[in-house]
Formats: sequence, structure tokens, C-alpha cells
Amino acid sequence: MARFSRLEVLNSLLDIGLLPLFYHAEVDVAVDVVSACARGGARLVEFTNRGELAYPVFTELVRRCAKTDVILGVGSVPDAPTAALFIASGANFIVSPSLNPEVARLCNRRKIPYLPGCLTPTEIATAEELGVEICKIFPGNVGGPEFINAVMAPCPWTRLLPTGGVDATEESVNAWIKAGAAAVGMGSKLITSSLLKAHDYDGLAVKVAQVIAWIKAAR
Repeated sequence: MARFSRLEVLNSLLDIGLLPLFYHAEVDVAVDVVSACARGGARLVEFTNRGELAYPVFTELVRRCAKTDVILGVGSVPDAPTAALFIASGANFIVSPSLNPEVARLCNRRKIPYLPGCLTPTEIATAEELGVEICKIFPGNVGGPEFINAVMAPCPWTRLLPTGGVDATEESVNAWIKAGAAAVGMGSKLITSSLLKAHDYDGLAVKVAQVIAWIKAAR
């Protein structure tokens, strides 16, 4: 069961502006990554459902973070049964690479935020009709910041979160936020393999804090 309300999750994401996302098969590493992100100011973290051990690692991650204010969610969720499994294990939000109406209805029923991947105005509008508050623009590099800007012009009420194509640089962050992105999602560009290999979690925390600072400055 989710520990945080839908409103708290969404408002926290909009306030922070950054959603780090990653997958790792080792629980201890996953805990260290989440802790580093939280120390850097990103209390929302997306653990992606990409490996065979994703489910047991996530359930243990939830247990280890139970006494913290970290808001854990799950990404790469393709269907409603998978979403239900992770929600039952404590996911506070669900992220998908595409829009699935069944997942939207399930999340609405459980008052869990759903961030589906969209890449056209029609997909965004359909997601919003299904109750989605923030649409994930994926893959973001296809349309770039120009796509965000173009969509926001006739639909200023839309909240978009580009993922894929967002670099951990001031120039990239500034371009996306200035274009109208409500927040940005970052995976391997933020939680790099070199940082993980070196177990440099302090370095990761510093990097997260820097990205958040760029986001706030761009706003």
C-alpha cells in the first residue's frame, strides 16, 4: 500500500522538478542510490521494472525506506496486473513507456499517480481524459524541448515530464524547463555507470543537488 497520498506525490514532484530513475539488481546498491538522491534533494525516485529481480529488489527497497520520507515509484510498467503487483508492494506512483487505459483506471481507483509515456497531442489529451495529471514525454529526444513548447502553447494547463534526451547539464535542463516542462526525468545521464562502479554516492548526491538547482534557476 502507498504511504503517500496522490496529492503529496504530485505536488512534491512539481516542487522538486526532478525524477531520478534507475534499476539495479543488488538491494544494497539500490538503497544507496535512493539515499543519495534523497540527500541531494530528490525524495521521489523511480525504480524501473527492467530486470528479473526488479520485483523482489523493489519490495526490499520499500521495507528499507519505510521510516524515511522517500517516495518510491515504479517505472517500465506495461500493464495493469504488473501495476497492481507493485502497488500492493508499496509503489507510490506508476510510470509507463506508453499509455495504457487499464493502468490509468487501476491507478485512479487506488488514488495512485500514473505517468504514462506520450508522444503526440492526442495521446496527451487521452491520458488527461483518463485522469492523468502529469504526462511523461517519451522518448523526449524525438521532439526535444521544441515539442514541449509547441504543445504548451494551445494547452497551457498540461503538465509534461520529458524522459530520455534530458542531459545532466545546465544547458539541457534550462532548455527543457524554459520550454515549459513541469519536471524532468533522468536515468543513466544522472545516475551514471561510473558513479555506480566507484560507489561514489556522495558524488551522486552532489550531482542531484546541482540539477535541482539548475531547475529552480530556470524557473
